[in-house]
Amino acid sequence: MAIGRNEGSRLRQCLMEAIGQVACVVYVDSGSTDGSLELARLIGADVELDLSIPFTAARARNEGFARLLQLVPDIEFVQFVDGDCEMVDGWIDRALSELAAKPDVAAVCGRRRERYPAASIYNQLCDIEWEAPVGEAQACGGDSMMRAWAFEQVEGFNPALIAGEEPEMCVRPGQKGWKILRLDAEMTLHDAQMTSLAQWWKRAQRAGHAYGEGSWMHGSEPERHWVKETQSAWLWGLVLPALALAMALPTEGWSLLLLSAYPLATYRIYNYYVKHRDITTKDAAIYALSCVLAKFPHLQGQIQFHQRRLLGEQSKLIEYKTTNSMNSAS
Repeated sequence: MAIGRNEGSRLRQCLMEAIGQVACVVYVDSGSTDGSLELARLIGADVELDLSIPFTAARARNEGFARLLQLVPDIEFVQFVDGDCEMVDGWIDRALSELAAKPDVAAVCGRRRERYPAASIYNQLCDIEWEAPVGEAQACGGDSMMRAWAFEQVEGFNPALIAGEEPEMCVRPGQKGWKILRLDAEMTLHDAQMTSLAQWWKRAQRAGHAYGEGSWMHGSEPERHWVKETQSAWLWGLVLPALALAMALPTEGWSLLLLSAYPLATYRIYNYYVKHRDITTKDAAIYALSCVLAKFPHLQGQIQFHQRRLLGEQSKLIEYKTTNSMNSAS
């Protein structure tokens, strides 16, 4: 089951790779203007969302799942994939074997990698981000295979969330005793297509919005969902710099030494990645710096969430990708 909006040639790769590996393919489109829906119709795998209702990835996945149940009522497992991803050969069989052998597991995911990590520093950052530890996990991403019964039991994704819908959904299976596993296996190739600082900032801003909303919904014990990430953004994005500047005159500038915490935090993250991850020192330095700088857009995203919550406004999608024409190269 694939979702997408203006994914262009990336969608073609996604759907064509899925055909032949699974029993049924459904694609849910969220208002594309680049020919994505027409492409999906050629293979009979489309569901077009009602544009009168705000569309989200969560809503698209839920409607795609509902369509799959119509087509295959006794379906046991569903592979979710984003339209900018392509499944790797062998993943479906590996995921199916794991779910069949472990009835207490609700979902499995594997390694997502960037197709073009060298295309930009921002793609490279995504590739590093995708490298997560294997084993039992608290959440999976947009690419994962889920047990249909478990998905129905927790009532799927929250359609109101504009970001972070996958980790939020994974909180609920855990509450019912289900497990999430990240396997030591290649799963998908992803095309972030990020080429500018503005795109990176918007993506981090969207993550911050998800942190704020997720902690608001599930921040209490025992889940403490994204509480640490939320508090970290406020500390590094606002409290620390505000305190350093506000106390500059009373302390004759000594309070500005507090800002040295930023390079220290960068070094700490760098040191961890060099020691515990299979990564070059250059990549570790770039990623560490991005983690610290991201606190500012993370905070911006949280402020936007709480502002809209207090005003009773509908959250708006934060998009960072540009339209990828069907005729353009990936």
